[in-house]
Amino acid sequence: MFNRTSLRAAAALASISLLAGCGLVAGDDAEGSKKITVGTTSAPTTLDPAAAWDNSWELYRNVFQTLLSFPTGSTAPQPDAADCTFTDTVSQVYRCELREGLTFSGGAKLDAKAVKHSIDRIRTIDAQGGPAGLLGSLDRVETQGDRTVVFHLRKSDATFPFILATPAMSIVDPAKYPADKLREDGGVTGSGPYTLESYQEGDRAELAGNPTYKGFAQRKNDAVTIRYFQQSEAMVKALRDKEIDATYRGLTSEEVVELGENRKENEGLQLVESTGADIRYLVFNAKDPSVSKLAVRRAVAQVVDRSALVSKVYQGTAEPLYSMVPKGIAGHTTSFLDSYGKPDAAKAAELLSEAGITEPVELTFWYTTDRYGSGTAAEFKELKRQLEATKLFKVTVQGKPWKEFQGGYQKGSYPVFGRGWFPDFPDPDNFIAPFVGKQNALSTPYVRPEITDELLPRTRKASDRSTVTKEFERAQEILVEDVRLLPLWQGKLYIAASEEIAGGERALDPQTVMQLWELQRKTSW
Repeated sequence: MFNRTSLRAAAALASISLLAGCGLVAGDDAEGSKKITVGTTSAPTTLDPAAAWDNSWELYRNVFQTLLSFPTGSTAPQPDAADCTFTDTVSQVYRCELREGLTFSGGAKLDAKAVKHSIDRIRTIDAQGGPAGLLGSLDRVETQGDRTVVFHLRKSDATFPFILATPAMSIVDPAKYPADKLREDGGVTGSGPYTLESYQEGDRAELAGNPTYKGFAQRKNDAVTIRYFQQSEAMVKALRDKEIDATYRGLTSEEVVELGENRKENEGLQLVESTGADIRYLVFNAKDPSVSKLAVRRAVAQVVDRSALVSKVYQGTAEPLYSMVPKGIAGHTTSFLDSYGKPDAAKAAELLSEAGITEPVELTFWYTTDRYGSGTAAEFKELKRQLEATKLFKVTVQGKPWKEFQGGYQKGSYPVFGRGWFPDFPDPDNFIAPFVGKQNALSTPYVRPEITDELLPRTRKASDRSTVTKEFERAQEILVEDVRLLPLWQGKLYIAASEEIAGGERALDPQTVMQLWELQRKTSW
């Protein structure tokens, strides 16, 4: 039969099993050591970490090490290749002590010089679309002996440990990765839980357990094959045909719903659900006359029905979002719900009337047709329906492929447009800082000195992130006051797998990156 499991339920089940003395046992027997095959529609764009700020991270997490990482269940960076701490009171000097005896898969020693080389080359190469932008606060990297690395920052930045924990900061072998250019031979030399035995672009990656790995991960399988699919339909078929054991990233909402039905073709399958940190939101370009008045933006916020949106378009595979900081991230609030309450056309009409607006407001909404999934067009159709049902708006919806769409919003051509955000790290800073300031990730200047000059600098001095919740709550209040950004929904994550596979509930880290070492074949219950 089909089995649907949430992370909370899975955790409870695991606890019951252990108490009963019949938990899952990895063991070293033949059954537990069989290879796992995972399917995904998210293929790497490059094998060199210095060039990728995208879904390539999913492969990197499994074949490279970082100084810090996010073990399952942790939302704060924990030691991986090193134990690290700030040595000052203003979060500008960060010191890391490497584990003893670390080596790369090729046998070379992983020492402080290798770490410095790995970080410095990211900035030196500064690849287009690469992760150099994450290192904006870094001044210089210093080595002290073989095992000590000290990062000197230009300014206080308590989020720096989170940045070091991203797969973008993977440690590479200096002998294999040039200091001033990308590696071009198609190989991978890391020190992670797995070695990359072979790679066929767009087809598959063969991973084998790394016998010299020293880190936090406890590998529960011997090897993993990752198969890359162009279309999710083919991936789902491969799962049903038992050609793969699990899927990760790429299932459409329709496929999730279909897989959740107790149908004959789903027999022997399970679906693990968890809260995702990716979000969708609207951006208002305040320089455009149609949305330059705050009353117009507030009226839109007053009538958007998020619950109807996720129900009709995403069929429960997403959940309403009332803040730019999503559920599951420290500092999350429901600020838009608290301020606007339920959708109310009468209140929206009052807002417009008070601003002297008596005719329906004509708006144009833009979205990208090929980046965020097949539901995006339906999502904007539903937004148009909701706004026009109030008789307060006339909405035109336009879509373009990503490259053209990106060029348009970067030039300021769109009054209202939809964007998505996949976090670099699980900290509220990463859901606020990228969207404010004269130069931000949206190319629509949003100058709010209280956020950029007061709140964010104050939070970045605090290495204990639990002490800055009030600052982030205030930042979210400001976003509600200005309505330059309108959060819509946050995604849920799904791993579909054979019932023979255990560990799916532990296989996604807080960055929603797949930790393949958590997957195993069930040997007993």
